[in-house]
Amino acid sequence: MSDNAIDTLTPVLTANWGAERSWTLESYEQHGGYAALRKALGMAPDDVISAVKDSGLRGRGGAGFPTGMKWSFIPQDPETEAGRKPKYLVVNADESEPGTCKDIPLMMASPHTLVEGVIISSFAIRANKAFIYIRGEVLHVIRRVQAAVAEAYAAGHLGTDIHGSGYDLDIVVHAGAGAYICGEETALLEGLEGRRGQPRLRPPFPAVAGLYASPTVINNVESIASVPSIIANGAEWFSSMGTEKSKGYGIFSLSGHVNRPGQYEAPLGITLRQLVELAGGMRPGPDGQPSRLKFWTPGGSSTPLLTEEHLDLPLDFESMGEAGTMLGTRALQLFDETTCVVRAVLRWTEFYKHESCGKCTPCREGTWWLVQTLAALERGEGSESDLDLLLDQCDNILGRSFCALGDGATSPISSSIKFFRDEYLAHLTHGGCPFDPAASTAWAATTAGAKA
Repeated sequence: MSDNAIDTLTPVLTANWGAERSWTLESYEQHGGYAALRKALGMAPDDVISAVKDSGLRGRGGAGFPTGMKWSFIPQDPETEAGRKPKYLVVNADESEPGTCKDIPLMMASPHTLVEGVIISSFAIRANKAFIYIRGEVLHVIRRVQAAVAEAYAAGHLGTDIHGSGYDLDIVVHAGAGAYICGEETALLEGLEGRRGQPRLRPPFPAVAGLYASPTVINNVESIASVPSIIANGAEWFSSMGTEKSKGYGIFSLSGHVNRPGQYEAPLGITLRQLVELAGGMRPGPDGQPSRLKFWTPGGSSTPLLTEEHLDLPLDFESMGEAGTMLGTRALQLFDETTCVVRAVLRWTEFYKHESCGKCTPCREGTWWLVQTLAALERGEGSESDLDLLLDQCDNILGRSFCALGDGATSPISSSIKFFRDEYLAHLTHGGCPFDPAASTAWAATTAGAKA
């Protein structure tokens, strides 16, 4: 690994992950934890919002909406009905996007980073109640965050008159029922209120009528966890990293055919080539040399996939948009030439079919038909015209479904046909998948490849 590659890392959120018992209050405070909270409580709430605005922090949950701007939408005028209502902060910790694995390890390794961020963010928007909505299956994470919240109460960081500031805050750690759709913010609110997790019609937007029909800010774990460092070090410090329009640092989750998969915290704008070098390169191929990257996702399986030719594109919101994809959650799944793109896309599509909430017809029926058509192609059945049928199905879902789940389901299909049309056709001429399905697995010898 070159010194250049090492220099690109910016451990902030991950700085204390290697500390002994990093999840405890004692360890967190030894590393400067909760100093930013004391600083924030000495500021005016609007000044905290301004600092986050000036930092250029954009939502780390996928959409990339400016965080400070989202906070400023919360009505505060006591002369208006919305301004008089209670305000709520909701943290979206329902990490479910295939390939995404940054929020869960963050909450496991350093839950107090999130808790401190929640307190500062709630203070900024004048909320006295905050909710952390965690995916129900990750019980170990729920328990760890609950323990951190209990420690924060005991230390006086939560409760009434926090550190003599006159500010009160309660945090509720809520376990979801384990539905991908609840990663969509309005479906999350439905689940939080005890109803079936299905998206709401907008407007009204959550900033005006969110949780319990009151003004609500909903942010991703990483977005909120980034706030203490901004308050502690200043907006200019944060905005000095990253690119002109994509400021700061982020956790990049590398998985798949790399030697060292894991979390790499670096400024936005780093390239995949640099990250792969940090991850020890691609896994060895049949000849002992690094295997060749075939395709990858920049932000989880709901973002249009890219290929080897995009290795040097900056991983920021604008560059990814120009390339026809999205930065999303920075879930970088890397696949070498042993992987059948049709099989991979089919597996993702089966996931979206299973997780569709069924509220709207394009997604409920469309994802089912996408699976049928893809599965037939993967078996080598059908004809070349089925590729046009697939794209037509995608066109009838994209932009017509109730929320982004339907749109996300079409992304890997349309992008894979764009880059790998010949591989789809090879399934038809071969009478089935020309790849050995075991060759791409982590435990398989890398001597296997495409069948003759």
